[in-house]
Amino acid sequence: MLKCLKPYTLPIKTIIKTKERKNNFLVLGFFLLAFYACSKKESKFSDQQVFRYNEHSNITSLDPAFAKDQRNIWAVNQLYNGLVELDDSLHVKPAIAKSWTISEDGKNYEFTLRGDVYFHKHQLFGKDSTRTVKAKDFEYSFNRLLDKNVVSPGGWVLQNVESFQAKNDSVFTINLKQPFPPFLGLLAMKYCSVMPKEAVEYFGNRFRANPIGTGPFQFKLWVENTKLVLRKNPLYFEKDTQGKQLPYLEAVAVTFLPDKQSEFLQFIQGNIDFMKSLDASYKDDILNTDGTLKEKYADKIIMQTGSYLNTEYLGIYLDGEKSLPTQSKLIRQAINYGFDREKMITYLRNGIGTPATSGFIPKGLPSFNNQEGYLYQPQKAKELVEEYKAISGNNTPQITITTNSNYLDLCEFIQRELQKIGLDTKVDVIPPSTLRQGKASGKLPIFRASWIADYPDAENYVSLFYSKNFTPNGPNYTHFKNEKFDELYEQSIQEVNIDKRYQLYQKMDSIIIKEAPIVPLYYDEVIRFSQKNVKGLGINPIDLLNLKKVSKQ
Repeated sequence: MLKCLKPYTLPIKTIIKTKERKNNFLVLGFFLLAFYACSKKESKFSDQQVFRYNEHSNITSLDPAFAKDQRNIWAVNQLYNGLVELDDSLHVKPAIAKSWTISEDGKNYEFTLRGDVYFHKHQLFGKDSTRTVKAKDFEYSFNRLLDKNVVSPGGWVLQNVESFQAKNDSVFTINLKQPFPPFLGLLAMKYCSVMPKEAVEYFGNRFRANPIGTGPFQFKLWVENTKLVLRKNPLYFEKDTQGKQLPYLEAVAVTFLPDKQSEFLQFIQGNIDFMKSLDASYKDDILNTDGTLKEKYADKIIMQTGSYLNTEYLGIYLDGEKSLPTQSKLIRQAINYGFDREKMITYLRNGIGTPATSGFIPKGLPSFNNQEGYLYQPQKAKELVEEYKAISGNNTPQITITTNSNYLDLCEFIQRELQKIGLDTKVDVIPPSTLRQGKASGKLPIFRASWIADYPDAENYVSLFYSKNFTPNGPNYTHFKNEKFDELYEQSIQEVNIDKRYQLYQKMDSIIIKEAPIVPLYYDEVIRFSQKNVKGLGINPIDLLNLKKVSKQ
């Protein structure tokens, strides 16, 4: 039997117009009618207490062990907590662990847990319907993350861990194989969330759709591809600075309209509270060319922008056929010099983003040092192409850039520019899933990609070029290999002194600039649009959605 919950969603008539989702929205209509019937009898809260946003792709799992993509991470972040968390400045803060100590050699961590953290209420917990979180729960959750039968994509987070154990109910210890200074930031990832053994074992494979965590919101309803509803957790342990219990909102409602233009129209009409990105289909309607909000929206919506730990780039696969022009450093450097990043950002991104002229490590990280990368030098690019022709005997070098439709405009701009320097350039557009598979399997000589930081340390970026991380065993999609780079990388992951570690990162970034296994395009920015009545919606360089302090006025 459905429990009473007043609905907050897009108008049914508008939703059903999307033909490919018609059946799903008919199902949603059934649920909405049921909820509405209940709400007529018992109206507990108003529209001002529900936060509504849209996801373009369906959430695949509400299990933190599978919180790989942003769509999953955002939902899981409302449902679960870990030992620690990151604030909007990316500082590590206590969560379920109220304090911790680290040994002098940087290898041993001891966490002391809070005693007032409860799992979401459920009949699985017996008469009291809940229980407190204990250190054994973290021991179980970490073992599950490493369980090969679970096949979690997040097992790598614990690859540097020698052992972990519950010392007692309130103390959890972790021992590393070697010092790894970014480790606390890794523990803030949603993979490391705590979950109750009772629920995971009871639901089995269905745990993905029956989540039980400790977060500010608890699970209510999920109709895949259609609707996700979360409700306020009345037992949540955190309070604001005035001592008021979090969260402020009563519910979160997520819809799954796939069309970004439709999402924009729903946002402008006030049917959703928040829009998380900028799309080519409406960017010129909402923004001026300098990246400012158009005057007609200035008094209606709020725009927030900030640094984003995301570098957009073209990757070049270096283990391909030796006859390919991109196997030559001359051609790779020519591509880097051959197009105007400033112009690309101004006219194709409406000024949102920073041209990537300083290597791979993005703005927003302390180790970003604004070193000299590739500026627009078309004459130098032409000379490099001519030098390649003379050495190789290939007078008509051809390259193909593979992308998905979302970045077609950028790749076509680069195509036109590279034609001018003597490179016969083609653009191949394929579905996002095919692009991911081709990138991972080495089937694409040049592929458009992005790298969003999982944790706030540049190790997350330089690890893409460490030779022991070749795909499929790691994120080295280009199969770049350089002995000096590997040596510096191995030094950096053991260096406890933060300034020395940053210097090592910068030296590695310089090698990437010189050898050009990639073509950095731009350092992205977080851009968020919200209704005027939304308060407390922060912004952070990893674009994590935190709703526990959000309210609507």
